[in-house]
Amino acid sequence: MLIGVLALQGAFVEHQKMLAACGVDSRQVRKPHELEGLDGLIIPGGESTTMGKLLLEYDLLEPIKKMGASGFPVFGTCAGLILLAREIKGSDQPRLGFMDMLVERNAFGRQVDSFEEDLVIPVLGERPLRAVFIRAPYIVSVGPEVDVLARYEDKIVLARQGHFLAAAFHPELTRDTRLHQLFLENVKIAQKR
Repeated sequence: MLIGVLALQGAFVEHQKMLAACGVDSRQVRKPHELEGLDGLIIPGGESTTMGKLLLEYDLLEPIKKMGASGFPVFGTCAGLILLAREIKGSDQPRLGFMDMLVERNAFGRQVDSFEEDLVIPVLGERPLRAVFIRAPYIVSVGPEVDVLARYEDKIVLARQGHFLAAAFHPELTRDTRLHQLFLENVKIAQKR
């Protein structure tokens, strides 16, 4: 299995470390040819407007859209969640639009309002997952095809739609690999199709 990590900005190296801890190889993706041979893609945090522009500038937006439409698994964290959303409140920035959800950027406040919280995520078991929220978005609403996997204070912060997974927080900044393993399960299912 080979997972790509979009390496335009954000904590892409930390995602690669998590994948290595899961026993999976990864490759940094900055150019379209680096998408070839991948089994899945992780889009890390960063600044979603900038990342959207860079996806266009590096000719990655359309190739990733085509791959996603054909069943290619994608996991977005923080800014990655925003790029996976069909609608972004008050924004027409470039996005992949894979998931039927409306999101709000910087919904928990600015950098100084960053925080950590233990989330109970039933699909991961009873042990809470430590979630790191940094200028985090949240999901305002979802369509019927989207499974809500976790909430924080009634706000949706983790969701899945088919082979797409979106987290408002940064699982790569902890040592808990369970969310990455959940994504890798999606990848294995996609490989069997």
